[in-house]
Amino acid sequence: MKNRIIYIINKVWYLIRKIPNSILWTLFLGIIFTYCYFFYSNFVKPYSFRWKAIYGDINFPNGEIRGIDISHYQKKIDWQRLKKSKINNQSLYFVFIKATEGCEDCDSLFYFNFKSAKNHNIKRGAYHFFSSHSSGINQAKYFCSTVKLQKGDLPPVLDIEFDKEIQFANDAFRLKTEIRNWLIYTENYYRIKPIIYASYNFKSQFLQDNFFEQYPYWIAHYYVDSLTYVGNWNFWQHTDAGHVDGIEGFVDLNLFNGNEDELNNMCL
Repeated sequence: MKNRIIYIINKVWYLIRKIPNSILWTLFLGIIFTYCYFFYSNFVKPYSFRWKAIYGDINFPNGEIRGIDISHYQKKIDWQRLKKSKINNQSLYFVFIKATEGCEDCDSLFYFNFKSAKNHNIKRGAYHFFSSHSSGINQAKYFCSTVKLQKGDLPPVLDIEFDKEIQFANDAFRLKTEIRNWLIYTENYYRIKPIIYASYNFKSQFLQDNFFEQYPYWIAHYYVDSLTYVGNWNFWQHTDAGHVDGIEGFVDLNLFNGNEDELNNMCL
């Protein structure tokens, strides 16, 4: 068996040596290029904004009403410390908490975080991560059955994020219909207009008609000094690499476009 393996290796090596150097170099450079492209696509590009934040400065746009959004990725939070934390020397006013995703996934720390925010007098809201694999109505029913919003809570949020999961433009009509269904069902259930969370590019390209314009907008747009978005917005997620007392690691930082009274007027 050992001799057989040695024979095969020698045979392969003999055949390789018969290949012209120009072809060998072309194959070698092709392998290097393919590896570099794979590494960049999977390990650099998805985190390029975050690396900018780590090695550069996080911009803090003007405004006084600051908050965060959290999920189980922030692990267990020290709410006593979080309550006293400062963001750019300003108090923490609000927190959006991930509740559900799709039709059957409830965030493992939602109930703990949702109750803790209330107990520490931090204005709270809950968000649903939209899935393209389930109907909008079924997802809305699941969210509404999970999240018991109370007077003084922020409106429910629909988190819309699509990247490599689908080619949205090729299926825009169906998905916009499902997003509409979620918004309408949830609005009827809570008797308040939900907030749409989406990136600058996604909102501008796909959710810019009169129907979607009637809903409050929470924009995700990182590492810029000011927004150039043409339209009304209520919240701005301006970084995904912030730090606050009570939370280990990174957390999203947000700014409300208004004063404290206007924030309170948005609530249930």
